[in-house]
Amino acid sequence: MTIPVGLRIDVDTLRGTRAGVPALVELLAKYGVKATFFMSVGPDNMGRHFWRLLKPQFLIKMLRSNAASLYGYDILLRGTAWPGPMIGDRLPEIIRMPREAGHEMGLHAWDHYTWQAKIDTMSDAKLARQVKLGYDKLYEILGEAPVCSAAAGWRCDNRALLVKERYGFRYNSDCRGVEIFKPVVDGKTLTVQIPVTLPTYDEIIGANGVNHDNYNDHILSLCKPGQLNVYTIHAEAEGCGQIAMFEQLLQQAKAQDVAFMPLGELPQLIGAIGEENMLPYVQPGREGWIAFQEKLTKHS
Repeated sequence: MTIPVGLRIDVDTLRGTRAGVPALVELLAKYGVKATFFMSVGPDNMGRHFWRLLKPQFLIKMLRSNAASLYGYDILLRGTAWPGPMIGDRLPEIIRMPREAGHEMGLHAWDHYTWQAKIDTMSDAKLARQVKLGYDKLYEILGEAPVCSAAAGWRCDNRALLVKERYGFRYNSDCRGVEIFKPVVDGKTLTVQIPVTLPTYDEIIGANGVNHDNYNDHILSLCKPGQLNVYTIHAEAEGCGQIAMFEQLLQQAKAQDVAFMPLGELPQLIGAIGEENMLPYVQPGREGWIAFQEKLTKHS
């Protein structure tokens, strides 16, 4: 039995766009795989996360995943001593590459760092402006509207959900969860959410016996028929330093009848879509909260 798995590719940085996106587009073409690319298009200030190293959970994660060698010092220091470069202005041709290769295109962020680190303290106006700036720039680059969105770092609250309703996205992928659902905010049923169900590389590598030799086996063991399977990779990791391991994953998946596809193809594979709340939740091993489907928080 074929196991469908939604493949989501998050692009967070200038380097991930410049180096990771072309490499992944070429690799996916080699294996006949289509995916959903979520693009960051504004300033690359990701190096400002450097100060989070003062928080024990974030430091442990960075050490466990060997972040310096994985991401490179240009990412880890980007935007710390000077304003970060504007990704969309510098690399529009590369941002168009996935669309031209037939992949689904979505908005990830205007300023990934600011959204992820400061959503709790953003005013309603600033939050809305972050979404508008990102949407407008990606629309300008693509020449057409992005069809979906995914909040940076799975940090999404009810205010953000309501703002996104203005843009007519076919679906959003803002949270972690177990099944496709429609979030409810203030009594209103909103756009479909396709949550991520599988762990990411940086969350599990080096923990609980998971290493580079068995990582792919572990991920594929979590992909099962009869459930929602959504897997996230990052252009900065699987598109750069870990691309050989990702190619091996594609090979193993094909041999095991695991079929990667864009997230937008998943709703048609299921029946009725229910309504549910989306809540902030602290996942073990991560620093800070991320958005979860309420059903998952009750079983964690």
